[in-house]
Amino acid sequence: MNIFPKKLLLLGSGELGKEIAIAAKRLGCNIIACDRYANAPAMQIADKAEVLDMTNPTTLKQVIKKHKPDAVIPEIEALAVDSLIELEQEGFRIIPTAKATAITMNRDKIRDLASEKLGLKTAKYKYASNKIELQEAATTLGYPVIVKPAMSSSGKGQSLVRRKYDLEDAWDGAMEGSRGKSNLVIVEEYLTFNLEITLLTIRQKNGTTIFCAPIGHEQSQGDYQCSWQPANLTEQHLEQAQAMAKLITENLGGVGLFGVEFFITDHDVIFSELSPRPHDTGLVTLISQNISEFELHLRAILDLPIPKIIHTIAASRVILSPDSFSNVAYQGIEKALSENNTQLLIFGKTTAKKGRRMGVALAKGDSIEKARSIADKAASCIKVIQGNNAI
Repeated sequence: MNIFPKKLLLLGSGELGKEIAIAAKRLGCNIIACDRYANAPAMQIADKAEVLDMTNPTTLKQVIKKHKPDAVIPEIEALAVDSLIELEQEGFRIIPTAKATAITMNRDKIRDLASEKLGLKTAKYKYASNKIELQEAATTLGYPVIVKPAMSSSGKGQSLVRRKYDLEDAWDGAMEGSRGKSNLVIVEEYLTFNLEITLLTIRQKNGTTIFCAPIGHEQSQGDYQCSWQPANLTEQHLEQAQAMAKLITENLGGVGLFGVEFFITDHDVIFSELSPRPHDTGLVTLISQNISEFELHLRAILDLPIPKIIHTIAASRVILSPDSFSNVAYQGIEKALSENNTQLLIFGKTTAKKGRRMGVALAKGDSIEKARSIADKAASCIKVIQGNNAI
């Protein structure tokens, strides 16, 4: 018998963690939200909050043992994964598994798993641990190349290099954007592709794997800017993507929702990256699906039924901060919401820096083009500004 309420501990309390918490509270769960700073978005609705350095093995273990949750749900990559492996061996439940969290924290490990062990088609790539190796790798692959830290998230530290004179800046940017102490970078061939997609893949306790309709998206500097569902794929390309996603998620094991990214070319489906948790491009499912990616993640974790997933045409557009603000306020919300079939998510981040994602506009439409246009218009109405510290 599945007894509720459940106690769930979130490692990371950003906008994705907040939506997981909201979905969990609707099921009567108790939430402990953890992050490196106070009043993070998920903490604003959680039952309890913990501020800690989640890369510190001792501190991370202490917090998890203190609360004794039914499940630990990582929402970010910057974690002391060795501690999670130890805790899992002690009987704590890590979602989807500690192994999956450890592998996907490091781009080199997930790339090696996909390409070398599982034989999935990926972009050609090499590794470099210093500037000399970086130049050799770029020369071998041929310009332009993508340079990205082996350990990072949301495109931090990623750059497109068109000539060797820009390699030094690319190296410095990768080191600045790297998580942890790794000085390893991935040097990747620049692909020409028609479409980049996220295939939300759900592994259930009964062993069944199901998929959401593919989500198309566009990125800038490795960070998502807009997404839409459904992406326009041929049946052959969709079947290839589903087979590849199932293969790699089965290898990682566990239950929950995985965001598996692919490049789609005229003739190929090429594996890009994987997140063992809800994906930022999947925020569109809050308006496009009868069961959002966050609810799907929780249903898989809690062994709850997942009926047929139904989607409508919808799109999202991020709301970015134009500058750094110590206290955040917003203008234009009433104008943005004057559009039919539009929703806004303001994440509740209390501070901002230039380019930080502060919210997202969601919209439905009778075509992808219409939905994207409405979402774009709504997002453009929102101005992120310096707020009144007295509020």
